[in-house]
Amino acid sequence: MSVLRKDFLWGGATAANQCEGAWDVDGKGVSVSDICTGGKFGQSKTITPILQEGTFYPSHEAIQHYYRYKEDIKLFAEMGFKVYRFSIAWTRIFPNGDESEPNEAGLKHYDEVIDECLKYGIEPLITISHYEVPFGLTKKCNSWVSRDMIGYFLNYCRAIFTRYKGKVKYWLTFNEINSSSTPMGALLNQGILNDLENPTEFMKQPDYPQQRYQGLHHMFVASALAVKMAHEIDPEYKVGNMMIYSASYPLTCKPEDVLKNQQYNRIMNYFCSDVQCRGEYPTYMNRFFAENGITIEKAEGDDEILKNGTVDFYTFSYYMSSCQTADESIKSGEGNIIGGVPNPYLKASDWGWQIDPEGLRYSLNEIYDRYRLPIMIVENGLGAKDEIEPDGSINDDYRIDYLRKHIEQMKEAVKDGVDLMGYTPWGCIDLVSASTGEYAKRYGFIYVRRYDDGTGDFARLKKKSFYWYKDVISSNGEKL
Repeated sequence: MSVLRKDFLWGGATAANQCEGAWDVDGKGVSVSDICTGGKFGQSKTITPILQEGTFYPSHEAIQHYYRYKEDIKLFAEMGFKVYRFSIAWTRIFPNGDESEPNEAGLKHYDEVIDECLKYGIEPLITISHYEVPFGLTKKCNSWVSRDMIGYFLNYCRAIFTRYKGKVKYWLTFNEINSSSTPMGALLNQGILNDLENPTEFMKQPDYPQQRYQGLHHMFVASALAVKMAHEIDPEYKVGNMMIYSASYPLTCKPEDVLKNQQYNRIMNYFCSDVQCRGEYPTYMNRFFAENGITIEKAEGDDEILKNGTVDFYTFSYYMSSCQTADESIKSGEGNIIGGVPNPYLKASDWGWQIDPEGLRYSLNEIYDRYRLPIMIVENGLGAKDEIEPDGSINDDYRIDYLRKHIEQMKEAVKDGVDLMGYTPWGCIDLVSASTGEYAKRYGFIYVRRYDDGTGDFARLKKKSFYWYKDVISSNGEKL
């Protein structure tokens, strides 16, 4: 008998900007992802506010999921998916972000995607904003720096909550909202860009923490109001947050390292979810804001809005862990884009992300102890270089091993008492990497024949992990 609940939501996850392509089709506007070039490990992608002719923009075609969603969802159904997490591209619904009326072609497309999921008994889990802020709003008001964004976002929410009432149950407001506690989150998550004329390396954006944290406040208010709106439009709607959980340990048992780790966890892992789950700013942020010269401007009633708009469930991505130390002579990990130093006890992926299955159990317990909300792991996976063998097979045993070990620890956490409702591994089909903007970093159970030089016919090929995951789902996690 499985330790997981009978109605456990097995599935997979994608994002529109990383898989759809069709970036300027059917009235779609330009998103912040559409102005980012391709990159690779060790070479940052570039932000180009003015598109450059002859430059490769991977999101423009991605894997053509916009045209091939029926084929892809059929493959997901073959694996036995109970849920498919995907995002709606904001710019398909409101091309510039500030229109008064939605784009019917965009609404119709997602009607069709949702209906295709329901045809196979697959529950849609929709991320409202997943690294896809309209570039029109960046140009108009520097996006979430402006409080005007709350109104634009709620207008978008109203359009999709109303349109898909009765067909969708689960929503997430902002993907990895806490990425905005790091410089990389400014454009990626918030659409903030201070130079609208010149190209900028993605990992070297001018950073103004005041902008990011004020932007986060506006996002918190928008999220809380969206939760309230969703419940009013359809009492059956369940709305969650979404965090990148960066499990972290002290490098040593020196008190200085322990304290450094506590500080990291508070800012990176708990600040945003404390607001979204508990409905108020945690007191530890007072010192952080004071020491970093940050002043949060609140409108009258904001605190009440936050209190009344807490989320129904908690979701997060989990890929790796890191360590924290007060010793500044120790260098950060090569592939660690969110801070920290390598753990000497862990191995790393080809992209330098340290693999830590036990850290998932630890994280689940920490999160559940803190919030006592149902939890869903909505991203987990291994970015790797996959090879097609001469016989056409793709033997990704390393991915199977990675996922198996994480599912084992997931089950241990359930035994520990965690209320876990589902699991959607990231990039259930190969797509464009968010961090590096490349195809070579593959995550999927399904191989897509598309490459970083712009070649490839987009054909779908089942990897060995496809059949393995099918067995995992059919056995409710018992056959690993």
